Amino acid sequence: MATLQVELVAVERKIWSGEASMVIARTTEGELGVLPGHAPLLGQLAEGGVVTIRTESGDDVIVAAHGGFLSVSDKGVSILAETAEISTEIDVERAREALRRAEESGDEPEALDAARRAQSRLRAAGATV
Repeated sequence: MATLQVELVAVERKIWSGEASMVIARTTEGELGVLPGHAPLLGQLAEGGVVTIRTESGDDVIVAAHGGFLSVSDKGVSILAETAEISTEIDVERAREALRRAEESGDEPEALDAARRAQSRLRAAGATV
């Protein structure tokens, strides 16, 4: 079975690296699925998005990714995010509280950004938004 070499890196640390059979990410152009042999491309990650990496073993690594880019080349997939957090590391109650605070803050750009980040974390963790 053909695989992709995937690197997912956030500003503060490397989040995940390894072989995968597929990557799914939401870009500003829409949902994108990448399989081995995909044409080269560069996409901007949608704010508050979720990235799913299907590993060689068939397990899914689900990551809340906020801001950044996805690059597909003949060498694999590189995802460079401003912030990213693996679903298993997300504190759902803390994310719910962050969303509540952001919604109470109104329509300020900072509040909208905080709300998108909290929603992304909740979606990645499998919680309702």
